[in-house]
Amino acid sequence: MSHTSTPLQKVRVDKWLWAARFFKTRGLAKEAIEGGKVHCDGQRIKASKEITLGLCLNIRQGLDEKTVVVKSLSDQRRGAPEAQLLYEETPDSIALREKRTAERKAGLGAFIVSENRPTKKDRRQIHRFQQVNLYGDDA
Repeated sequence: MSHTSTPLQKVRVDKWLWAARFFKTRGLAKEAIEGGKVHCDGQRIKASKEITLGLCLNIRQGLDEKTVVVKSLSDQRRGAPEAQLLYEETPDSIALREKRTAERKAGLGAFIVSENRPTKKDRRQIHRFQQVNLYGDDA
C-alpha cells in the first residue's frame, strides 16, 4: 500500500493514539476513548474524532494521567523513539505524574512487614487500633 508524500491534515484519534504507542491496539484505544479515559480540551470524545496539530489530549492509563499536545500526525505505528515525536507532554503533567508516583511509593512504605505472626498482645493492639479508627472512641 503506497501513501502519498503529502503530510496528513487530520487523523482519527484512535489511530493516532495507537500510532503514538499509548495503546497496543486500535481496539484498546477505542475502548479507552469510549470508557471516558481520553478527553480533548476537557471534553469526552469519540474514537472517530479527527485530531489536528496543537490539540491537547488528557489520557488516563491505569493510575497515570498524561496531558499531551499533538505535535505531529501519523496513522502508522513505528518505533518508540519516532512515536514520542508525535506528541509533547506538558510540564505540569510531568510534575503531577511524578508527584503521584512518589506518593504511591511512599504509601507502600507505611505497611509494616513482619517476619512472624503477631503475638496475643500484638493482636489486641491491632484490634484496639481498628476499633478506634473504624468506629470512633465510643466503641
